[in-house]
Amino acid sequence: MEKTYEMTQETHLQEKQIAPLRDICVSVLVLLLATLLGYLFYIVGFTEANIITVYILGVVILSVITTNRFCSLVASVVSVLVFNFFFTVPRFTFRFVDPGYYVTFLIMFFASFLTGTLASRLKENAAQSARAAFRTKILFETNQLLQKEHETHDVIAATAGQLTKLLKKDIVMYPAKNGILQEPILYPAGENVPDDLLTEKERGTAEWTFQNNKHAGATTDTLAGAKCLYLAIRVNEHVYGVVGISINERPLDSFENSVLLAILGECALAIENINNEKEKEAAAILAKNEQLRANLLRAISHDLRTPLTSISGNASNLISNYQRMDDDSLTQIFTDIYDDSMWLINLVENLLAVTRIEEGRVNLNGTAELMDEVITEALKHVDRKSKDHLIQVSSESEFLLAQIDAKLIVQVIINLVDNAIKYTPEGSEIEIYTCERGSMVEVSVSDNGPGIPDEQKARIFDMFYTGANKVADSRRSLGLGLSLCKSIITAHGGTIEVKDHEPKGTTFTFTLPGIVKCEV
Repeated sequence: MEKTYEMTQETHLQEKQIAPLRDICVSVLVLLLATLLGYLFYIVGFTEANIITVYILGVVILSVITTNRFCSLVASVVSVLVFNFFFTVPRFTFRFVDPGYYVTFLIMFFASFLTGTLASRLKENAAQSARAAFRTKILFETNQLLQKEHETHDVIAATAGQLTKLLKKDIVMYPAKNGILQEPILYPAGENVPDDLLTEKERGTAEWTFQNNKHAGATTDTLAGAKCLYLAIRVNEHVYGVVGISINERPLDSFENSVLLAILGECALAIENINNEKEKEAAAILAKNEQLRANLLRAISHDLRTPLTSISGNASNLISNYQRMDDDSLTQIFTDIYDDSMWLINLVENLLAVTRIEEGRVNLNGTAELMDEVITEALKHVDRKSKDHLIQVSSESEFLLAQIDAKLIVQVIINLVDNAIKYTPEGSEIEIYTCERGSMVEVSVSDNGPGIPDEQKARIFDMFYTGANKVADSRRSLGLGLSLCKSIITAHGGTIEVKDHEPKGTTFTFTLPGIVKCEV
């Protein structure tokens, strides 16, 4: 590494020596050409003013093509001397006879010097404009690049790539998370990966920069022994990380430093925007959860009052009048208590199931199940009032298999059938039909009740949505059953939808992953 450093430093010194040498050679060549052209003018018989113009032009050209402004000043003096030597009487000496040449030489010098100075300033302005345009282009590209990223580590990587391309130096990035500097990530500028930029000394310098929000390391007065210059990636006082730039023998010039700071500012803003977006998403989720909780509490306080009041009233009636009641009255009271209790139990089961599925705490135990058996098991648990409805089960195939969690699918069928029983009058028909649709098994639950208005279909699977429908006993549902159905079917990789049943009524259709059909 030390040998490489010395070779690089020697190359840099050679470049600094070559530039003035080149300027000297160019100056001599331009003045020589100006003299030859002036001599040609002299032979042709042009006036001295024309020859002086040639030398002024030569000074202007030198001001444009040389890197040192001192060249134009020296060229102005040398032009006067060369003009005096070759073109004033007596020729080929530095003496002159006409006293008016004092004024000529003075005007020639100032004209050459002023035009050369103006040309140098124009060149510098053009260079500054080019640098400004380049800086704007780099910042625009960086901004466009960072806007495409949606994760902090991608923004860090994109920023490091831009800095490596711009500065041609090795870059070390230290992302920050929860107020702690993370492990460094090295982005080498060439094929050789440096091994001295990730030492404890370098990390200590980066930590100091992170804690103090100030520059440190190489080319600074703080921890100057470090190999890298460390700068904070920050917005105001908030530091999102630290970047280290390997300095080696060549420090950053003012232009590179200004572009570097601008890119780091873009990086910090991009990270801040990502963090703000995540905070907004978290706040939106929290607000949604709070809204769901508020809806649940409101629904429980309102809709649970009726069954609880009925249970407590019937229980009080039994306590006070049990001995005086006949068997029919007792049977009716016990039936009412049972119905209300089952309604509450079903509600709690649905609520717990929805909560577990929404939080991703349900693991599907998928097995090959006969759909006829699943439907038969579900019908054993439907509402007791199903005896007032005609329920028919049919299938496209006698043996239709699906890869499902049978317990959850039984809950789906129970909810759909109970829903049809609750919202259709006594004597209505309910049909459960299964068939194959490609690689999926399709199950439909249809009724010939009053149906669901079109404006309610879009929200029918939303949690706590009940629309304007009421069950036969005027008790409103909490709107959990269909939401649970959708969650379970989605977890299985299927779909569920609602549509009108011709000529009247409603059809709920859901799909499940099927397997090879058994043939007998």
